[in-house]
Amino acid sequence: MNYRTLGKTGLKISEIGIGTWQLADNSDWGQTDEKESYRALEHYVNLGGNFIDTAWIYGYSNKNNSHGSHELIGKFLNKSGKRDKLIIASKVPPKNMHWPAKPGILISEVFPDGWIEKCVDDTLRGLGTDTIDLMQFHVWQDDFAQNDDWKNSIQKIIKSGKVRFWGISVNDYQPENCLKTLDTGLISSVQFIFNIFHQKPQELLLPYTQKHNIGLIARVPLDEGGLTGKFTTDTRFSDGDFRQHFFQPSRLPELVKRTDSLKKLIPDEESLSQFALRYILSHEAVSTTIPGMRKVSYVDLNTSVSDGLKLSPDLLLELNNHSWERNYYT
Repeated sequence: MNYRTLGKTGLKISEIGIGTWQLADNSDWGQTDEKESYRALEHYVNLGGNFIDTAWIYGYSNKNNSHGSHELIGKFLNKSGKRDKLIIASKVPPKNMHWPAKPGILISEVFPDGWIEKCVDDTLRGLGTDTIDLMQFHVWQDDFAQNDDWKNSIQKIIKSGKVRFWGISVNDYQPENCLKTLDTGLISSVQFIFNIFHQKPQELLLPYTQKHNIGLIARVPLDEGGLTGKFTTDTRFSDGDFRQHFFQPSRLPELVKRTDSLKKLIPDEESLSQFALRYILSHEAVSTTIPGMRKVSYVDLNTSVSDGLKLSPDLLLELNNHSWERNYYT
């Protein structure tokens, strides 16, 4: 496993992280096998992975105020005794539980007084740890940069020792919706959607963060599974799987056409998943990418890309022609 520095935090993190939305029970990915999820997390760490990304909302149940992803990770931390070897990142959800934060909304509706620290405390309890390495705002609007309340709150929390660094998980497909906030100097990382289809972050976000030494965490690297190359026009998703909407039957023919075209560019003996991850790691500004890995086989496949090999400049230039900007969430 290769490691990169998460911007000005100085933290050395594995360039393949693990996203844990899929690991949690009661997730939006259909039925989850918690035992398999645990084995996948354990296998990832045994292979040298040290960056675990989670969120307050992943697997949350308001019936018993449980946080499935946090608790699964906490169980692993307690059993393995490897907390000091790992970098744990989580997220503060919006109080109104609306994703994304809409333009013009008041920060008092999204991150009101006391909410940020409450979510930090919930996260610490769920993980069974004393410190969170990176806490991220799970939605954002750049107008929030003008407000001082969140600034005072996160600085207070840092001084308390509960959180080491703060980041922003920027709204889906809005990679520039954080640049004014980064100018405050209080944010150390940005988590953002970046993949072969969604290349817009290269325009402004990547150059800015590279210049100002901001860590970059690339999420949705496989386009919610679209870039695995496994979907066909007959693919259907189980009840509870949010991709029933994301990949409606009417949208699948265009996806298949585009992935078939990409497969013609892949080197021998490499899957489209590996090719898609290698695309992201070929951008030096990126600190890590966090594919969801709820099966041991997925861990083996995805971590194999952390071998130092990058796509050639000519191939990266060719892949510019495969950009496919769309937002299926709207």
